[in-house]
Amino acid sequence: MLHNRSPRFVSRLTRDTLAIIMAGGRGSRLMHLTDWRAKPAVPFGGKFRIIDFPLSNCINSGIRRIGVLTQYKAHSLIVHIQQGWGMFRGDFGEFVELLPAQQRIEASWYAGTADAVFQNLDIVRNHNPEYVLVLAGDHVYKMDYGEMLVTHVQSAADITVACVEVPIEEARGFGVIGVNENGFIHSFVEKPQQPTPIPGHPDRALCSMGIYIFNRDFLIEQLIADADRPHSNRDFGKDILPTVIQKYRAYAYPFTNPETGKMHYWRDVGTVDAYWEANLELIGVTPELNLYDHAWPIWTYQEQLPPAKFVFDEDNRRGIAIDSMVSGGCIISGARVHHSLLFSSVTVDAYSQVEDSVILPNVSIGENCIIHRAVIDKECIIPANTHIGVDALQDKERFYVSPGGVVLVTPEMLGQHVHYVR
Repeated sequence: MLHNRSPRFVSRLTRDTLAIIMAGGRGSRLMHLTDWRAKPAVPFGGKFRIIDFPLSNCINSGIRRIGVLTQYKAHSLIVHIQQGWGMFRGDFGEFVELLPAQQRIEASWYAGTADAVFQNLDIVRNHNPEYVLVLAGDHVYKMDYGEMLVTHVQSAADITVACVEVPIEEARGFGVIGVNENGFIHSFVEKPQQPTPIPGHPDRALCSMGIYIFNRDFLIEQLIADADRPHSNRDFGKDILPTVIQKYRAYAYPFTNPETGKMHYWRDVGTVDAYWEANLELIGVTPELNLYDHAWPIWTYQEQLPPAKFVFDEDNRRGIAIDSMVSGGCIISGARVHHSLLFSSVTVDAYSQVEDSVILPNVSIGENCIIHRAVIDKECIIPANTHIGVDALQDKERFYVSPGGVVLVTPEMLGQHVHYVR
């Protein structure tokens, strides 16, 4: 067994790795936020999109051969990657390749996560990696995949699965893993009604993060075998993983801080409530996800915008933002913003109040508005004197109200047809 963790050893592993990011899903639990974009393209954190996090993790880990698999309403995602991720040097063997569903093998779209990779096996073979890193494109986290690769090699695993501890009541939405004393997986159940808790911790379950490292030949072998099974769902979680743990070495890589033993930051942001909460967490004095970390930057497309501006200093008409994050291009014109996150190019006009809200790019909020506990989608024009998050019954008539009471507003709900469909 190897015990080498030198930078040279890690860099050799990352150079021999092909990352494949699964970015084709709709993310229907985000409701109207994904009516016109795939979940990985949803804006997050004031200036980023969700897919920027796994992409940045790859770059910061030294993995510079990346394929992005797209399918559902991928145009904004494709444009974002073309604009913001063109820094790679093809003559050095670096790339971010867009791999849309294009019926390469048979006349069908991607039937599942495993089928998406299976339909691109010729591309995997052509790149000839030693290892294939399969990533979900719709989670927010920072992770050094180099450390996971070292663990994969040292454990002599055929597949390594990144795992995170999840409260038992939330584990029904994940693949729940059981491991032996050596860290190898002996059971896996996808989205069980009664999740099995971690031994000694009845309130928590060990769950898959949807991050896998395969030895290349093993991956090809398993995908071909799965494609031949007539009743398979063609899914890594539902089919591949439960099959391989019976015969092969499947290792569980805990996403923990080795010094404290605590789980690192990782968010699914798969519902409106989770999305709203994860964005507002960033406003805290010392949030778990530090976007100001120069040692592990999150890269994205940088639109050229002027600084945020706060104008007027009169009683009842003072441009002010308290306990908030305000992005470039924003103008707070005699309005009050409190505990909110404003993406780029948001305008808030006089006498309006925005509180506990996430405002996506290019939103215009008129005078005398009250916005409370809301997510306002991109390009919305909020008319003067509009109240959102004040009267729950009225909100439910006009907008989407989440189980946690967060109001989601899109242009279509306001009668503003940003997307013209005949």
